[in-house]
Amino acid sequence: MNRIGSAKYIASISLLLPYISLFIWRTAWWPIVAAAAWTAFTIAMWVHSERKEQRIRLERVERALQTVSIRTINHHRHDWMNDLQVLYGYIRMNKQERIVQYIEGIRERMAAESRIAKLGVPSLVTYLQSFRTMTHSLQLSVVIDGELDLEEIPIDREGVAHTLIDLMNMYRSGMKHGAGEPAKLTLELYRDDKSLHAVFCYDGEWNDIGETMHKIKQRLRNSPLQPISSEQSLAELPLKAELRG
Repeated sequence: MNRIGSAKYIASISLLLPYISLFIWRTAWWPIVAAAAWTAFTIAMWVHSERKEQRIRLERVERALQTVSIRTINHHRHDWMNDLQVLYGYIRMNKQERIVQYIEGIRERMAAESRIAKLGVPSLVTYLQSFRTMTHSLQLSVVIDGELDLEEIPIDREGVAHTLIDLMNMYRSGMKHGAGEPAKLTLELYRDDKSLHAVFCYDGEWNDIGETMHKIKQRLRNSPLQPISSEQSLAELPLKAELRG
């Protein structure tokens, strides 16, 4: 228990003292005044402590977001420097065809990142864009059909986003680390007239596939995303969220 929590706990317990005095000195007036004053003081202290705790929590969240942003920017900067070095090498060797191919690859990568940025839910966008800063043992690929904006789809957007994030974390924690080549996870997102579809495809080893499968089944209960098939597999897990209306 932290200092603020301890102070709140002690203040709450101390309320017993003035109310005990009410029973001991039932005919006196001062216990009533003392109980009222102490109650008011305790309430004021509790409110002040709650606000202070909330301010501390917000500061921690802000620092965490800043740290993630810095790491993401550093990764992008590293990628850009690598791209420039490769292009500079091709230019010096006058390999025009390689230059065109490499620039086309950069364009495709930028288009994929642009589609992620347009998903519309900040928590999901931030998570997908910063995934590479979390682990080097799992490579994530996101395939989005067209320009998909969850804000424009009549579904539980936050529920879908939180479910996707939780599932990716479960894949990340359930995979077997240090097994040679990095494992690969692909998330495919698309929609039709009735549903939003999300398909997870995983290529890698597991620490305990049964435990991970159990956790994912538990997470999908009461989730807007539901399995399409009763026979679920972590190698390929298709989900869908029905559109409202």
